[in-house]
Formats: sequence, structure tokens, C-alpha cells
Amino acid sequence: MNSETGKWVIMAGVLIVLAGVIIYFFSDKLQWIGRLPGDIRIEKANFKFYFPITTMIIFSVLFTIIIQVIKKFF
Repeated sequence: MNSETGKWVIMAGVLIVLAGVIIYFFSDKLQWIGRLPGDIRIEKANFKFYFPITTMIIFSVLFTIIIQVIKKFF
């Protein structure tokens, strides 16, 4: 392993801890996640199907922007 791999592991760990802190302290404010228009939800008596397509697209765009900004500055 080289030092570049170590930097990526540390950065991933910091991001995971940051996500955990945000979820812990702001979980009551984040209830809209997964309930956006475009998220597919089918609920019947013995069957539940949930596919949060809109939420996944938004998170993908946000993560792409964050990663590009991090790459630009480092």
C-alpha cells in the first residue's frame, strides 16, 4: 500500500463519520429522503416494493459534485 491509498481511506472514514453525525442529530429533519416525487412505492397486504429512483439520482449528482470539488482542490 502507498500513502495515496491511506489518504483515500482516511477521507472515506471522515465522510462516513460526518454522515453519521448528520443522521444522528438531524434525523427528524431528513424524513423527506426517500419520499420524493418519482420514488416508486407499492404497498399491498403481504407485499412491499420500494425503489427510490429520484432520491438516488439526486444523491448521485450531489456526490459527483462533491467528489469533483475535492479532486479540484487536492
